[in-house]
Amino acid sequence: MVGPSLGLLASGRARGVLETDPFWWDAARPPDDGFDAMPSRADVVVVGAGFSGLSAALTLARAGRDVLVVDAGVPGFGASTRNGGQVGSGNQKFRVRTLIEMKGERQAVDLLREGVEMLDGLERLVRDENIDCAFERCGRFRGAMRPAHYETMARDMAELQRYAGVEFHMVPRHDQRSEIGSDRFFGGSVLPQDASLHPGRYHAGLLGRVREAGAQVVGKAPVRDIAPDGAGHRVRFDGFDVRARDVIVATNGYTKGVGRYFSRRIVPIVSSQITTGPIAPERFAAAMPKRRVYGNSNRVFFYFRGAPGENRIVWGGRANHLASGGSAASFRHLARDLLDTFPELADVAVSHAWSGLIGYTFDEFPHLGRSPDGVYYAMGYCGTGVSRSTHFGRKIALQLLGRPEGRSAFSDLGFPSHAFHFAARRAVPAFETWYRIRDAGDF
Repeated sequence: MVGPSLGLLASGRARGVLETDPFWWDAARPPDDGFDAMPSRADVVVVGAGFSGLSAALTLARAGRDVLVVDAGVPGFGASTRNGGQVGSGNQKFRVRTLIEMKGERQAVDLLREGVEMLDGLERLVRDENIDCAFERCGRFRGAMRPAHYETMARDMAELQRYAGVEFHMVPRHDQRSEIGSDRFFGGSVLPQDASLHPGRYHAGLLGRVREAGAQVVGKAPVRDIAPDGAGHRVRFDGFDVRARDVIVATNGYTKGVGRYFSRRIVPIVSSQITTGPIAPERFAAAMPKRRVYGNSNRVFFYFRGAPGENRIVWGGRANHLASGGSAASFRHLARDLLDTFPELADVAVSHAWSGLIGYTFDEFPHLGRSPDGVYYAMGYCGTGVSRSTHFGRKIALQLLGRPEGRSAFSDLGFPSHAFHFAARRAVPAFETWYRIRDAGDF
C-alpha cells in the first residue's frame, strides 16, 4: 500500500486512514500463532516478550531454569518491533555535567560507562547468536537546532569522551553537508560508534534463540495480577493461574495488570513513525551521504534513518495528541518535520505510518531491581530502549540467578513514583506542548 505524498500529508490535504502496520513487519511480522501450551508451573515467569523479556529468558534458560515467557499480545507486538532501530550507547537523557551534579562523579561515571557496555554487548550478542538483523556501526549525526546548541553539545561531547571514552567529532555548519544534505541545522556532533539494526528481524532472531534454549513462549495471555504465594508467586490469567518461584516484569510502556507498584512508576507515552516509499538513489545519497542514524538537539526531538538495504527514510517523533488512530492528521507533524529538513522530497510517497508506546519514568532513568513483593523488573527506558532493554534483560536475569556479573550501576537508583501518578498520562500533551514552545523560543 502506497499512501499520499509527503507534501500532501504535511499540508493536511491527505485524507483517510493510512496503513498502520510498522514498516519492520514487512520483513518480520510478529507470530500470531504457534505458541506453547500454558503450563501450571515454572521456575520463572517472564512477563513481556519484547527485547527485555527475551534477553532475560535466554540467559535463564541457558542457565538451566524452566522459563515461561508470556505476553498480553503476540510476542513482539509492542515497542520492540515499533522502534526506529537506532542503537546508542544507552547514555542518560542528561548532559554529563548535569548527571554529575545529580549523582556525583563516581556514580555518574559508572552510569556512563555502563551505557557504552550496553552498545558493545548488543553487538556481541548479535554476532555470537548469528542474528541476521542488519546490525551496523553506521554512526550518529545529531544536529544542533540553534547556534548555541552546537557549543553546548561540543562541551558535553568532550566530557562524555573524558569520562566514558566515547569517540566523537564535531561538524561545523559549513561542513555539515558532508554528513547530511540539509541546511536545517547549525552543525552537529558525530558519534561514529553508534549503530542501527532492523528491529523486527532482531526480535525474530532473539525469539528463535529463546525457543531453541528451551523456554516456553505464550502469546495472547494478558496477566491480571501477580500475588505472593508461599515461597514464590502466583501469576493470574483469565481463568487459570501459574505458580512460579520467581517472576520478572519486563513490560515497559505496555505495563498493565502486574500490580500497583509498577503502574504507579511507568507513564506510557505514544511515539509515532512514518516510512517513505523508495527514493531515487541519487536523491537519497544527496540527503544521507553516509547513511547514519540522525537526531537533533530539541527537547521534543525527531529522529530518522535510512531503511536497511533500501533507499527509504524512516522518520519518528512524538505522537500528535490532537489526532487519533491511523488518520492522516495523526502523522502530519512528522511529514512537516521531514520536509522542513529535506524540502526537496515533497513528491515522495509515504508507505507506512504507525505508533507505539514507550515507558517513561518520573526521574527519566531506566530501572531494574526487585519490588517489595519480590518481583524482579526491568523497564522505563524513556525512548532509548534498543540497547538498554537487551542489557537490562540480561542483567536482571543474572541478578535473579545470584551471579555477581548481574551488578549494575542502575541497581542503586531508587524507582520513584509520584503523588499524582494517576494523572501523569493525561498531563503528557500539556508537557509536550510546553516543551515545543520552549524549543521554538529557545528558553
